[in-house]
Order: sequence, then structure tokens, then C-alpha cells
Amino acid sequence: MDHAEAAKVAFRVHRVLDPLHSSTYFAPETEQHLTKVGLRPGRMCYFAGRSAPFGAIWPGAVAATFYNFNPELVARHIPRAWTLATPTEVVAARFEAVDATFRRLLGDDVVASAEVAEAAELAREASEGCTPEGRPLYAAHADVEWPTEPHVVLWHAITLLREFRGDGHTAALIAGGLGGLGALITHTATGKGFLEGSAKASRGWSDEQWAAEVDNLRARGLLDVAGQLTEQGTELRGEIEDCTNRAAAAPWLRLGAEKTDRLHDLGRQLSRTAVAAGAFPAGVFATPRA
Repeated sequence: MDHAEAAKVAFRVHRVLDPLHSSTYFAPETEQHLTKVGLRPGRMCYFAGRSAPFGAIWPGAVAATFYNFNPELVARHIPRAWTLATPTEVVAARFEAVDATFRRLLGDDVVASAEVAEAAELAREASEGCTPEGRPLYAAHADVEWPTEPHVVLWHAITLLREFRGDGHTAALIAGGLGGLGALITHTATGKGFLEGSAKASRGWSDEQWAAEVDNLRARGLLDVAGQLTEQGTELRGEIEDCTNRAAAAPWLRLGAEKTDRLHDLGRQLSRTAVAAGAFPAGVFATPRA
């Protein structure tokens, strides 16, 4: 597999693996375990859980690396979170939440299966193709000590692959001239991400802030009067996704075509099982997960 081929499969593999990572953001087990170490319920668990590998980071850096969240929302929870629990405690609690979540969604038999162990081994090998240069979220998570149980290893490896891809996506958005809110609005307009209401609520943007950025995107010719992507907007989003996929090719070059296909198939079945078990709530996404 050459670089061009690896770029083509990068999104295909991401699409089937990512539900296993992102399911934990909607799992009650995550809040249960993170509040047990001292965090407050709600968005603090998300911001602190995902940023804990950085250490006691400040809100500006969280907003910068997470990209499409309102910095005002981030600042309500960071750095206060670090007065309630240490980053080390939060990282450990997050792994405990993953264990509990996967056992509920996949079942103990699947968690202990040879297929999960194989998927964990393949995903970890793929993650060895990631490099830290210019990838702050990936680099922070790569410094975390690996867990030992195969299903948690699988989740951590997928997390590394996801954050590696996400860092590259942020670079593509910057190159395309889309800030965090503009990126969120144009992605919502593709019909492949959040529904508009859940995008505003989860990312902390007011109706007024959203409307002002829609006006800006219309002035740039990226949205039409109905708030849909114009031809120019569709072209820009396509260029950004192509750039993201090219930047995400390295893990799949490392893994090779045969192993990548095998991980894709294993991940697809595991994600389907998790989704069927209710991993994601209704009314959040425009299209079904997995």
C-alpha cells in the first residue's frame, strides 16, 4: 500500500473504529468514574477527561486543541477541574470507565474474546506509525502508560489514532480558513455530523454567536441563504477532508493493506455491537453512528 492508497482507506477505517472511542463520551460510566475522583458532573468530565494527559493544562490550550468548543465554555471548567482531581487520577478513572462501558456495550464474552485481543494488537501496531510532530493531542495521549487489558488497549490505541487524525484535521481547517465555529457550522451543513441543536449545546455556542458566523460564512460564499453549503463550500469541505486523510495515512502505511482490512472488519463488527446496545442517544447526530 502506497501513501495515496493509505489516504483512501484512512477515513474508511476511522469511520468504523471511532464509535468505539466516542461511545465513552455518552456513557454514564464515564461521569460515574470521573466524579468519583472529584470532578463535577457534566462538561467538566469531558474537558478534564480528554485533556488530562497534558497535565494541569490551562483553558486556552484546551480550547485551541479541541478547536470547535466555545472558549467561554471551556473556561467554566478548566483549570478548576485540577483543584478537584489530579490529571493522573483522571486518566486512571477514564480507563476504569472504558472498562465498564465496554463490558456493558459489548458483553463480557466479547470483551474476553480472541477477536478483541486481535483488534487491540492490530490497532496498537497501527498507532506505532503515528508521529508527534505538530500533533499536540496525539503526543499528550501517547505519553500515557499503556493499559494492560486487551479491550482497554484497543480503546487507547483507537484514541491515539483518533487524536492523531484530529490534529491533522485541525491543521487542514486552519489552512482552509475555518475557525472552530466555522468548522462546526460547515460540518453540520454537510448533514454528516451533529444536528444543529446538539452542535450548539454540546459546543457551548449561543444562537447569536452561531447566527453571526453563519452570516460570515455566507459573505464568504460558503453557505447559501438557507444555510446550506454552496458549491464553493462543498468544494472547501472536500479539500479539507482530502487533506485530513492524507495527513492520517501514516498508521495504515505502518500496518499494511492486509492487516488494515482485518482491523476494519473487526472494528466494524464491534462498533455495530456497541451501537446496537445503545451507545449513542437519539436526536444528536444527523446520521446513525457506525
